[in-house]
Amino acid sequence: MITRKVGARGQITIPKQIREKREIQEGDEFEVIEEGSKLVLSKKVDKEKLAEGYRRTAERDKKVAKEWSQASKEANRYL
Repeated sequence: MITRKVGARGQITIPKQIREKREIQEGDEFEVIEEGSKLVLSKKVDKEKLAEGYRRTAERDKKVAKEWSQASKEANRYL
């Protein structure tokens, strides 16, 4: 467990090791959610970044499917 003190302006510093692990960078936005006696920080999702990741994955999957299809056709010629 890591503890932090709240500063005069209500700020808390997220430890470096957690920022690095979670890829938290300056300017990232968070939602602060109350769950009973807990405060939960949730990094806001950049919808455009997420969509771009899905697009890259879809393009990669199409390329792999095309390569597999070609390899399958070649294999069928030898069977």
